[in-house]
Amino acid sequence: MSQIYGSILEAIGNTPMVRLNNVTKGSKHQFFAKVEYFNPGGSIKDRVAVAMIEEAEKRGQLKPGGTIVEATSGNTGVGLALAAAVKGYKCIFVMPEKMSDEKRAILRAYGAKVVITPMVMPEDPMSHYSVSKKIADETPGAFLVNQFHNPDNPERHYRTTGPEIWKQMDGKVDMIVGGAGTGGTLSGIARYMKEMNPQVKAICTDPIGSILYDLFYHKKIVDPPGSYKVEGVGEDMLPDNVHLDIYDGFVRVSDPEAFAMTRRLVAEEGLLVGPSSALALVGAMKAAEQLEKPSNIVVIFPDSGRAYLSKAFNDKWMSENEFLTDADVKNAFNRVVSAEEALADLKKQ
Repeated sequence: MSQIYGSILEAIGNTPMVRLNNVTKGSKHQFFAKVEYFNPGGSIKDRVAVAMIEEAEKRGQLKPGGTIVEATSGNTGVGLALAAAVKGYKCIFVMPEKMSDEKRAILRAYGAKVVITPMVMPEDPMSHYSVSKKIADETPGAFLVNQFHNPDNPERHYRTTGPEIWKQMDGKVDMIVGGAGTGGTLSGIARYMKEMNPQVKAICTDPIGSILYDLFYHKKIVDPPGSYKVEGVGEDMLPDNVHLDIYDGFVRVSDPEAFAMTRRLVAEEGLLVGPSSALALVGAMKAAEQLEKPSNIVVIFPDSGRAYLSKAFNDKWMSENEFLTDADVKNAFNRVVSAEEALADLKKQ
């Protein structure tokens, strides 16, 4: 049988499940990472990007020569741009200013136009939601993907990601944990898992500053939306694809916890993932403390750390944001030094 793909889009999915051994050492539970940076665009969003384009084509919402418009934190944009490059569409992506330079550069490399907006509330005319809608309304042949409310988003995870996890784990899953930006990933996977076994718990990890935790536990916003540095998860509004009725609980995780675990995952597990993956794992470890019997916990690792080299893996940025002390930087074994410094260090030993 030929092993040649007809296009790069056929390489999406069937990502590996990896057991975590070191960062979770000492726990009575087993933690497994669904590592989504193996997708060709580098994140789990490749799956839904292709799905939303294909379904729009079927409905006649996106026609040859059309323009794809979307508000994105980066990863969905990359998936859409990847598919658009293969299918011949133009792309315009609107991103909040806090998103990394790497994400902007990748989108432009695929041929997309990138529009940057200030960090404002969703209803503000200059928010990335509002600007993307205005651009779509005024661009002939445009299709606004609307990933936060598009039902094709969770449906693709229900039909592909969920079954993959179930098969890889041989059905032995006690808890599924992930973050929620659009909500599509966790909502779709959780729906499938609970159909297979209603006892599977679905836990959402939320950055401090997001409103989703409040909406789940209090049915209203208790604390106003705040700023946080982790990208791609948490919200200042409730997307239709965040299906709170499917989730069993929320765990809050701070920026310092997430960024510290990001570095631990690559140094101790060899997994170069982004901060949202680390945030999900920290939340999973907290949620696991409430489980009495040893359990199998699957954590969604959405993307690659390569999109955050200027942030999570930049000592200067980490120090400026107080995620890394000056002493950590000075004493780091893996810092970049000149040949003269390296030889001088050897003499001191």
